[in-house]
Amino acid sequence: MIKNYWNKGRKQKIRVLLLTFVLLIALIVLRDDYQPALLFIRKYIFIILLSLVVLFFGLRKFRNTPSSARRAMILVFLLIFFGGLYTIGWHFKMYDYMQAYNVFNNLNKIEIHELPLTQNERIQPLRNIFSMANESVGETKDVSLAHLVRVDNENKWTMVIQPTEKYVWQGITDDTEEVFAVSSTTPFPRFSNENRIPVTFSIGESLKFSRNTYNAVVQRFNILQLFTIEPSDTFYMKNDSGHWVQVVSLIKWKGFLFPYPTFGGVMVIDSGKHTFKDYIERILIGKGTYISPENIKNHPYLTRQNTLAEKVSRLQAESLKFLGGFSDPLPWNMETAVKIPVLPDDQNQQPFVTDFDFSDTDADTYSGLYHWFGLEPVGDERTSLTFSVFIPADGTNSLYYYDHAAKKQGYAGVSAMPLKVIESRKEFDWSVNKPVEFRPYIKNIAGRKRMFFLGTISAIRDGSDNFDGSATPDLALIDSEYRDVVWIDVKHPSNWDKTVYDQLNEAWRASEGIDHYYIETTKHIDLVTQKSDSIQALTETDERTKAIERLQRQLDSLNASE
Repeated sequence: MIKNYWNKGRKQKIRVLLLTFVLLIALIVLRDDYQPALLFIRKYIFIILLSLVVLFFGLRKFRNTPSSARRAMILVFLLIFFGGLYTIGWHFKMYDYMQAYNVFNNLNKIEIHELPLTQNERIQPLRNIFSMANESVGETKDVSLAHLVRVDNENKWTMVIQPTEKYVWQGITDDTEEVFAVSSTTPFPRFSNENRIPVTFSIGESLKFSRNTYNAVVQRFNILQLFTIEPSDTFYMKNDSGHWVQVVSLIKWKGFLFPYPTFGGVMVIDSGKHTFKDYIERILIGKGTYISPENIKNHPYLTRQNTLAEKVSRLQAESLKFLGGFSDPLPWNMETAVKIPVLPDDQNQQPFVTDFDFSDTDADTYSGLYHWFGLEPVGDERTSLTFSVFIPADGTNSLYYYDHAAKKQGYAGVSAMPLKVIESRKEFDWSVNKPVEFRPYIKNIAGRKRMFFLGTISAIRDGSDNFDGSATPDLALIDSEYRDVVWIDVKHPSNWDKTVYDQLNEAWRASEGIDHYYIETTKHIDLVTQKSDSIQALTETDERTKAIERLQRQLDSLNASE
């Protein structure tokens, strides 16, 4: 058809060439728009091919069959096949089941037998930080979702101040010009002065068209990456030169039978203003520098960092349900099946990014940021802590897990924590105050490592969907083993361990037979009498005696003259 049209004349040839050129430009410029369709094919390639094969042979058999009864049987078979495929695969979630099993088989799982200690405890939960940051910007600005990252060897919440999505024109014309970098270890986060850093990005999460982070990153992909990689979470951090960069975590899909997501490296976008040259580059080849998972070790600012997409780490942690075998998570087994607990009142679900110190454990890994999960049995009424899972936040292909159930520790899990806190302070109005984000707190107290959950009390206004942050929030530590709640002073973190000991030491001594700790010994101070200078004392006595004798002689001479 096109060949016949081409041969009609010069005008038709020009039209074909122009149409081909326009289609080619559209194919290049609009690849961020059709990339989700390519990813869909990649994610469900096996199911798509299987369905096409069955449909092809089924329809061919249908056309070649003269009997109406046999044609009806073929249609019934196709209906049963596709209906069963949907019911088993999606309704009963067997497709997700097989996908998780692929993750389990391809994951480097390492069991540890000693818990790491936590360090640099973050005080505020994520949603409190997010709400306080929004209180510090104007009407035409939004704040991106905060992420905990390492900046200058300190853990900080970082987020960008970006044009609001409510007003489209700002998203077309404005840049993102400031970054919040707030310490995670302070109870008094400040969103001003040195924590409000002027940095200009021409690419942003709320910007429009080619200036949008997702669009710019996808435009940078090559043909193969368009089928296998998708952008995920966006982080803001300093590179090895001390400049602020935008780091986009990438998800790579692997496998043919039931493809599964893995860490696919990062795309690093440098800061800079919007220019015409920048515009041409964005629409043609995108923006960013791709760093593969294998090359991350060559960039120190990306190691021991938080760059892993939570979508990937959640699936990795949940895949531990297959430790008891392929069939164990099925409804008729469930002996070691586990789940990631979901707390309805908590606006930030697991994982909780936490700083761990592995130096005194048997694990050959770094100390720094990890995605932590507290897995529990699948039943709603079971809230025990089965596994503690530690996934390196920098995308290292390892998963470390501690089996609490096998050691018969009987620890309470995250799901049990809110009720413990509510029971301990019945005077609170729990309709507007919510205990949230129960992250691990593991310390050496009274002779051994003890595991607690650190929870924050967040307030929420009537009719609001967001928590309101407090500069001095109420904090509670819950002993996972003894189930007791210890309320701690947010302003004095150095006293937390002693506060816990003061409340629980008698229970620990009675149950474990431990010695006394945190004993303050009285120091006896000898009272020393101040010694006087004998030479000075003698001198003062002699002078006084001479003065008396002189006065006495004067008195005697007066009496004699009379």
